Amino acid sequence: MSFRRIAVFVVVLVAAIIVLVGLAVIIGYENTARERQEALDPFYTPPDPIPQELGTVIRTEPMDIEVPDGSAIRMLYVSERPSGERAVSGGMVFIPDAPPAKKDKARSVVAYAHGTGGLGEACAPSRSNNPTNGMDGWLGLMMRQGWVVAATDYVGIGTPGPNQYLIAQAEVRDVVNSVRAVQNIEDAGAGSQYTTFGHSQGGHSAVWAGTLAEKYAPGIDLLGVAAAAPALNLEPIAAAQWQTPVGWVIGADLIESYPTYYSGLPTESLLTQTGKDVRERLTDECVLPAGLEALVRDDLGQQFFSRSPASVESWRKALLEQTPEPLPDTMPMFMAQGTADKVVLPWPNAIIQDKWCKAGSDLTTLWLAGTNHQGAAEVSGPAVVEWLAQRFQGKPTNPNCDFPPPVAPKDPGTPS
Repeated sequence: MSFRRIAVFVVVLVAAIIVLVGLAVIIGYENTARERQEALDPFYTPPDPIPQELGTVIRTEPMDIEVPDGSAIRMLYVSERPSGERAVSGGMVFIPDAPPAKKDKARSVVAYAHGTGGLGEACAPSRSNNPTNGMDGWLGLMMRQGWVVAATDYVGIGTPGPNQYLIAQAEVRDVVNSVRAVQNIEDAGAGSQYTTFGHSQGGHSAVWAGTLAEKYAPGIDLLGVAAAAPALNLEPIAAAQWQTPVGWVIGADLIESYPTYYSGLPTESLLTQTGKDVRERLTDECVLPAGLEALVRDDLGQQFFSRSPASVESWRKALLEQTPEPLPDTMPMFMAQGTADKVVLPWPNAIIQDKWCKAGSDLTTLWLAGTNHQGAAEVSGPAVVEWLAQRFQGKPTNPNCDFPPPVAPKDPGTPS
C-alpha cells in the first residue's frame, strides 16, 4: 500500500472516529436529558381535578442551584387559560436570605417572565439544566434587596398544553398567578405589592401586565413594569424577520400557538415544504439547538416561511392585537434595548418609545450601545433593579422622553 493511500486511510479513519464520538456524545446527552425529564414528570403532573382557586400551590421542592444571597424552590401552581379553564404552570421562587425591607415584614415581589426558550418540556426554565440562565445581572441584586422573585414557566411549557406563546391574555394570567402562588408559600413572606420584569417574550408578558393585571387581579398592587429587549411591536418584527434564522426559531412557536387563540388562522399555506416537514420537531426543540439549526438552514438558503405572516390580513390583525397600546401615566414603565439586537430589532422599539412618549406614558428608556439580544437583560440588570427599588419605595419617576432614541423609529429599509 502506498504512503498516499495510507495517509488517506488514516484521515478517513480519524474523521469516522470523530463522527462516531460526536454521535455518542449527542446520544449520551439526549439520553441524560430524557432521563432527567422523566424523573421530573411526576412533579409537573397536575392533579385531577385541578383546584379552582387561582394561585393554589400544588407542590414545591427545594432546587439544588446556587442563588447569590438566597435560595430557590420549584413550584407547581394553579393558573388558567384565557377561557377561564384551570391549568397548571411550573415555576421557580427565589427567596432572599436578607430580612424583609418593609416594617410589616411583608416582602415585595418581582414577577419575572422569561424569554423565548422553546415549547418542549426541557425548555421550561424550572426543568432545564440551567434554570437561572440570563439572571446573573440582576437576581443577586434582587436578593440583597430582600425581594421575592416569582418566575413562571408559563402554562404548557413543561406542563400540559397548549402553550399560548406571545398571547398576552394567557401570559399575564400566568405571571399574575405566580404572584398569588408565592403569597401562599409561607417561607416566602410575600406581600401584596409587586412589579413585573421580563426579557424578550417575557417583556411582552411583563408590559401587557400593565394593561391587564389591575382588572384581572385587583387585590394585588402592581407598581410598575420593566422589560429588556421586549417583543412588543410584533407586526414590524414579523415583517422584518420572516426570511431570517429568527423566522425558523420563533416562527414554529407562533404557528403552533396563535391558532389556539385565534381560530381559523392559516398555517400550512404560510410554510415552505421544508418548514412543513420540520415544524413539529422544531416546536419541541429548545432555543439553542433550534437556533443552531436555523443558522445552518439559512446558510443553505432554506426558509421556514414561504411568505411573511404579516402579509396575511388575519395574521396581521392578530399581531397588531397582541401589540400593547401605550400605558397610562399612572403605570410606570422601564424599557432597555440593545442597539446590536438581531432578534428584537431596535427600530420597532424605537417606534414604541416615540409613540408612547407622544401619548403621555410614564416611560424611562435605557439604550444599550452595542448590546445584543441575550445581553440586554444582563447588562440592564443593575439599572432595572434600581428603577424597581424606587417603585417599591414610592419615589417619583424620572421619565426621559425628552431624549430621542439613538436609532430612527422606522424600518431602515424604508426610503426617507
